[in-house]
Amino acid sequence: MRNYFTYDWFTIFTIIGLCSIVIAKYLNTLRFNDFIYVLGNSKYLNIYSKDQKFIDHFDSFLFINLSLSLSIFIHFAYSTFVAPLDFELISFLKILFTVSTLIVIKTLIERLIGSLFEIDSLMDHYLFQKTTFKNLSGIVFLITNLFLLYTKTYNDIAITVAFSLVCLINLIGFLNSYKTYQKLINPNFFYFLLYLCALEIGPYVLLYKVFREYNG
Repeated sequence: MRNYFTYDWFTIFTIIGLCSIVIAKYLNTLRFNDFIYVLGNSKYLNIYSKDQKFIDHFDSFLFINLSLSLSIFIHFAYSTFVAPLDFELISFLKILFTVSTLIVIKTLIERLIGSLFEIDSLMDHYLFQKTTFKNLSGIVFLITNLFLLYTKTYNDIAITVAFSLVCLINLIGFLNSYKTYQKLINPNFFYFLLYLCALEIGPYVLLYKVFREYNG
């Protein structure tokens, strides 16, 4: 009975994530089509990075899916590779809150850094690139979660493939950003390393500790 209860809630959250993607496409079909092919075409990054807003409705709906799908994926991954987890709605909502809050706070801190060092334009372009590849990862998580929800075999393979694909997507995004801002990064490489440790690696360490508490 607990399994059905778990899958019902996960199905609801997955449908919400899917609906948020559909709404994003409805709001701007042309932009969505360009977004889907961002890995093989820089058109999306070149065009839409020039027209950014502090709160972008298109990215906001994709962020909803990212937060939901990543949280569900983490539950399955932890349950598969570390220890079986019983679903508890309150505990899962805490994970969802932690994931979404960390992403938002991290973005706000990066914007603050850009403002403090008077590199707002550069930071906006950089964050736009990172957000784009993260939102694309959210779609990968969504598709994987559908497989994990409705099949009972090869979960470990599906999770490994999805995780590898997401790492590849974000590595491509990172290399693309590094190539774009290489002339600025190289003379300030030490500060770049500090940034990576503090704002790129640190939050994931914190997230891991939260998951350990979730399992406890």
